[in-house]
Amino acid sequence: MLNKEVSALLEQQINKELYSAYLYLDMSNFYYDKNLDGFGNWYKVQAQEERDHAMLFLTYLQNNGVRPKLTAIDTPDKVFETFRDPLAAALEHEEYVTALINNIYAAAVKVNDYRTIQFLDWFFKEQGEEEKNANDLLGRYDLFGADPKSLYALDSEMGARVYSAPSLVL
Repeated sequence: MLNKEVSALLEQQINKELYSAYLYLDMSNFYYDKNLDGFGNWYKVQAQEERDHAMLFLTYLQNNGVRPKLTAIDTPDKVFETFRDPLAAALEHEEYVTALINNIYAAAVKVNDYRTIQFLDWFFKEQGEEEKNANDLLGRYDLFGADPKSLYALDSEMGARVYSAPSLVL
């Protein structure tokens, strides 16, 4: 049986991951509206990944006898004015999500919940990749984004991203 505090944090993480999907869909919409379909694609794929993360937390709780309560998902409230704004917001958001995972991990360590600790190990690796990708995209935009030809090339590259399901086995 899962510890109540750990279970509550995992349940809250479902909502946070679904909010992440909404946020990335909002970023996708911003870029599609600006005719940067590659950037739009990148964030649409990112939204799919976040939805999958929510499902992993949901399944983990269900597999451990917890019926998670699903709560309303907040509307993204970020205002994007420049092409750079969503990129910076994405990095900030991934750092926030990493902090949330760290908090769940700390709570699991406190009660010797080794099963949850092992489950969260995958998310630590994933968050490292997420932060690196967000940081790299922001850095590349800062290097090349002011040049229309380079922006076009970066947009084309981002348009090639395809969705792949996570490889975590529960």
